[in-house]
Amino acid sequence: MDLFSPDFKPTPYWWEASPLEPEEDTDCPAQADVVVIGAGYTGLQAAIQSARAGLDTVVLDAENAGFGCSSRNGGQISTSVKLSYGELALRFGADLGGRILGEGLASREYIRDFVKAEGIDCDFATVGRFHGMHKPALYEKTAREIAQPNPIFASGAYMVPRGEQHGEIGTDAYYGGVVHPHHASIDPGKYHRGLLQVARKAGAQVISHSPVLRLARRGDGFEVTSARGVIRAGQVILATNGYSGPLSPWHRRRVIPIGSYMMASAPIDRALMDQLIPKNRILSDSRKLVYYYRASPDRRRILFGGRVSLSETDPRKSGPRLWREMVRIFPQLNETPISHSWAGTVGYSFDKLMHTGCDNGLYYAMGYCGSGVGMASYLGMRIGQQAAGLAEGASAFDEVPFPTMPLYRGNPWFLAPSVLVYRLRDRLGL
Repeated sequence: MDLFSPDFKPTPYWWEASPLEPEEDTDCPAQADVVVIGAGYTGLQAAIQSARAGLDTVVLDAENAGFGCSSRNGGQISTSVKLSYGELALRFGADLGGRILGEGLASREYIRDFVKAEGIDCDFATVGRFHGMHKPALYEKTAREIAQPNPIFASGAYMVPRGEQHGEIGTDAYYGGVVHPHHASIDPGKYHRGLLQVARKAGAQVISHSPVLRLARRGDGFEVTSARGVIRAGQVILATNGYSGPLSPWHRRRVIPIGSYMMASAPIDRALMDQLIPKNRILSDSRKLVYYYRASPDRRRILFGGRVSLSETDPRKSGPRLWREMVRIFPQLNETPISHSWAGTVGYSFDKLMHTGCDNGLYYAMGYCGSGVGMASYLGMRIGQQAAGLAEGASAFDEVPFPTMPLYRGNPWFLAPSVLVYRLRDRLGL
């Protein structure tokens, strides 16, 4: 069987319903109160807040608005923070640790409420997540973890033993799993398109294909030099996350760009989909090199993602590797080809936490560690409020140091060895 369907496209599946806007020949204005660099979730949410506060706001993007991970992700929304309350309290103390965890919950609730309030048609649904255990010992470990009291919020998580997991997922590849009933799904392309409309309606100007070439301080503000002109701005919001480059070396040393790969299957029979994903959950597993997958919003395709190579590779190469993992979990799909294969760059941090901050008028939010749909939206909103001088913009992440490591300058030379270590740990169930 040819793994690629006759109509295969090496572009995101989400672009079918929400194609990126064509390039427009637009020059930059000479001045603005706020310049936002990056027109993804972070940048647009920030721009909405600053524009609604009456600030003249310009958003610049090096590509089409939404070209990055905002239209390339899996559309899965969780409570975002990977570390447990115990880990956070040990590292930061009970008060700050609790507030960090609370921000994760707030991010999920924010995107739910925002989509409803703004009337964005993006297939948002609270479907819950099934997180499968790829080793028996991990089931018991997870059961012990979710039994620990969480003083910040009740997750509602519960275990599903292997003998009952077909009610959640049509596979025998896992040894049971845990259900997080409040996690949600979204069409990320439609969501970004809706954000773009809301930002423009608020008064923000969004200029695509305008890479920022230089960022310099001038007096009490900034001079932003882009491919479409120079803007004098009072404040700048850096919203580039995994696409951060040499523009700000300080931030580049703290964000690890990592490729994440996705594929979409060709359409499958609805009865088969009801067997594979009966409750329309979003799905993931317990591997360190995690796989994440789901049904498309119309329940006709499987959208499957993960890290499948030691170094960055071409989507035409990653697609077959993802397909083999999909078929390992769902052998029923061994005759179903790939219709789309694509990649995006996510931004990780060295401490597994997202970060916000301000350096004398230069605001930033980044390092979402693969949880960018909810957290990029939420923290983008917060730094937009901060730029507008609103007290409610304060975030617990403002108080978290943003670490780097010696010899790191933005090129993750350690990535391939780390992937090898994680693969070994996955085999051993550690």
